[in-house]
Amino acid sequence: MVQTYRKVNKLKLTEAAYIAGIVDGEGTVTLTVKQKGATRHLAVTVSGTEESLMKYLTKTIGSGQVVSKRVYKPNHSQAYTYSIYSRQALDLLKQIFPYMQTYKAKRVQLVLKDYILVTPRNGKYDDAKIKAKEKFVENFFEILPK
Repeated sequence: MVQTYRKVNKLKLTEAAYIAGIVDGEGTVTLTVKQKGATRHLAVTVSGTEESLMKYLTKTIGSGQVVSKRVYKPNHSQAYTYSIYSRQALDLLKQIFPYMQTYKAKRVQLVLKDYILVTPRNGKYDDAKIKAKEKFVENFFEILPK
């Protein structure tokens, strides 16, 4: 059985610039652990209270998902998080990178340069690959806002 992956849409320049602004301002570009004991995967997330923005991201990008956050207090607004991971996140970042302005652009630059090299598609890591991935993760998280 051949596994197919959901593709990220080819964004118009205005869409790419707009989404870059959203990610720069309200989003995160990070490396996250999806399962205990697993290696870190690339993640792009945007959180907020405007559901229409999350729907716009999902529709325009063509991939990713939106989850509703639990509301704990009656005076709090409903919040949502749009998330996209791994290769799909990488495809998105390739398109929005030229328009990014914050420290996140430096993280994205590192991701675009090295993420594929240190992340085997089959998920099988030998000792050398583990060390390379650990160094990549260390370098990634050293890039902080100024």
